[in-house]
Amino acid sequence: MAYNKQETYNEEVTEGLVKNYREALGLLGEDPNREGLLKTPERMAKAMQFMTQGYQQDAVAILNSAKFTENVSEMILVKDIELYSMCEHHMLPFYGKAHIAYIPNGTITGLSKLARVVDVFARRLQVQERLTTQILEAIMEGLNPLGVAVVIEAKHMCMLVRGVQKQNSVTTTSAFSGQFENTTTRMEFLKLIASKLS
Repeated sequence: MAYNKQETYNEEVTEGLVKNYREALGLLGEDPNREGLLKTPERMAKAMQFMTQGYQQDAVAILNSAKFTENVSEMILVKDIELYSMCEHHMLPFYGKAHIAYIPNGTITGLSKLARVVDVFARRLQVQERLTTQILEAIMEGLNPLGVAVVIEAKHMCMLVRGVQKQNSVTTTSAFSGQFENTTTRMEFLKLIASKLS
């Protein structure tokens, strides 16, 4: 399923979700026929399809679509990649930033493709721990680099608006492979993602 400025949706999926969301509104004590809620089930159905579009996308294929041979063996880092995902435990959003670095092994990819890889896995029902690992594994498979590093920092609405309601909590996860398992290389990466441009 391709998504662009003219978003497209699976009609059968939309119809099924609309029916279920309409029923859910009633179960919550609302009147789904109230004027303000008449189109809410359809909006929810389309929003959910948009937020889970990653199931129809292939991260490795995205990397392969812009792969180039280059004699580069220094770290390539893209940091502060915005991400928006949906916690699979409470179906509430979590959002934050991903920082990705890799050390090429004769092959590089377009920088925007790293951000798209983040979106492929973020636009699924997720836990942050798995999201971090999936991004790393896709880059390893697609580019066969000498190493990959991924750090994600995110705020989880399931912690902010329900449960413990800790408003300032941030969850950080990391995954490292290859040369980033070396302490010196890993520390260089962590120093770079912590630095701010002047």
